[in-house]
Amino acid sequence: MAAQKEEKLFPKEARDLPAGKADLPKEPLELQAETQYPHIKTLLSWTAPGRPYKKRTKQYFLTSLLIMLLVQVILFLFSQYLLMLVVLSLVFVAFALAIVPPHNFHYRISTEGITIEDHFFLWQELYDFYFKRVEGIEVLHVRTHAFIPGVLTVPLGNLDVEHVRSVLLPYLPYREVIKPTFMENAGNFLSKNFPLENTKVAS
Repeated sequence: MAAQKEEKLFPKEARDLPAGKADLPKEPLELQAETQYPHIKTLLSWTAPGRPYKKRTKQYFLTSLLIMLLVQVILFLFSQYLLMLVVLSLVFVAFALAIVPPHNFHYRISTEGITIEDHFFLWQELYDFYFKRVEGIEVLHVRTHAFIPGVLTVPLGNLDVEHVRSVLLPYLPYREVIKPTFMENAGNFLSKNFPLENTKVAS
């Protein structure tokens, strides 16, 4: 009797496991979401580089190296060895970003929020939005309520700014004027008065 009860409690084969590739989902996740939840609609969907990118010339790298060497000598004279490592690491990151072009990201704006690759942000998590032109590319900036990430930077690629603005306005307030920060003002001043490369040659 005990053996018969155990046979009734435990199935003879695992029927809840997928038998193979036939049981795997065939549609993308966003299509499945729209199929399961008809009220979710995609408003915009596009592919663009993950960050603004501009191909640099040899002059950019040579000028950066000369400035770095000058700063390193000054820091060495004042025995600021830790700052020397910081400067070296910053220059390395800047060179890596200038050499390696970004890969394309998939962006999607729906009635529920914004998707960047596999990261999804609800409208309730977002605060407002504005546009900035970086390296000749229009970039959408969406600020978040949370401290991290703080701001979502979304390159628009070939999309029209006015069209993107009209799509976002029913969900987020648009900030027309953004006061530049101290770091942005300092960067603009340095790039304008002490350019690392000739813009005419780079373009």
